[in-house]
Amino acid sequence: MRDESVARNYAEALLELAERHEGIEAYGSWMESVAELIAQNRKLALFLGTPRIDAQAKKRVLKTALGDQVPRPFLNFLLITIDKRRQRLFGAINEAYQRLLDERLGRERVEVTVAHPLDENARAELATHLSGLLGKQAIPQVRVRPDILGGVVVKSGDRIFDGSVRHKMERLRRRMLQTEL
Repeated sequence: MRDESVARNYAEALLELAERHEGIEAYGSWMESVAELIAQNRKLALFLGTPRIDAQAKKRVLKTALGDQVPRPFLNFLLITIDKRRQRLFGAINEAYQRLLDERLGRERVEVTVAHPLDENARAELATHLSGLLGKQAIPQVRVRPDILGGVVVKSGDRIFDGSVRHKMERLRRRMLQTEL
């Protein structure tokens, strides 16, 4: 829980910085890119996370990799994060920042589980329908799980709407077992 609150504090500081400079969405995309790069590159994650490696060496790597691709204030934020030995929280900071960004822009990320992959038209239609239901812009994060057989399962915050064929069949089975003959 402590790491989560520290990450949120860093995310809030980054949001303030973004409002004063290039914009909150641009900073969100840069932070997401940095977090994805670290998550996908095990060697980089180990390099940044190893306490025996000097902070200056870590900062040099970030400056070399990102120096001319991101604005100076954003790079300075990353460098300060390393100075404070919080670089292992880059992923958590990104998640907290994305939540703050969604909140600020009136968006909500919605987990959607389907049995078969959706084409772009189906995704757009789903986003429009969910946005209407939620009263804010929905950003569906679709994952495919054939074991639900069909239908859709939607998770929005702490609410789950299960319209899967598997769930419906399970309810029918329970009713049939409860029925007296």
